[in-house]
Amino acid sequence: MNHAFPCGTLPLDFVGTLRARRNAAPAEKLATPELLDDWFVESGMMDLPPGADETDLAVAVDLREAIYALVAARLWGEELPTKAVTTLNKQAIGLPVRLRLGRDGAIRTGSVAQGLASLAREAVELLGGDEAALLRECARPECTQVYLDRSRGHRREWCAMRTCGNRVKAAAYRARQQTALT
Repeated sequence: MNHAFPCGTLPLDFVGTLRARRNAAPAEKLATPELLDDWFVESGMMDLPPGADETDLAVAVDLREAIYALVAARLWGEELPTKAVTTLNKQAIGLPVRLRLGRDGAIRTGSVAQGLASLAREAVELLGGDEAALLRECARPECTQVYLDRSRGHRREWCAMRTCGNRVKAAAYRARQQTALT
């Protein structure tokens, strides 16, 4: 697998395809059209690669950045950026991924545009609904993954315990051990 899906919601996992966003050299997980195809299949959004090209990739990255800008505005209680709203709404009006019944169950297929339309619609529902109040950014300084905090008490700190949570806790443990030795 080329991609990770720690958030449990596709638009936020899509935003996470630019890792360590605030670092001097963020890690781009959508560097090629093939990686975009992989994202659609690995996410379960589509059963077959949609056949992305460079233009599709540029549109996808533009949508990703618009979703991030809107999430950031919600996180910090700011007004939603007009350009990002326009980009999201433009994508959301497209046709969604096709779903049909086959012999072995449901089959999801479509073009990149259809995949992006489905992502945009889900982002509109998320950002325009009550769940927007649950948006959080991972507390690990090197991570910029956003997620929905659906925990009881709404005190979740990390995008995923098995990655960021463990790293932060292990670093704190090592620091305490080092302090105890000195």
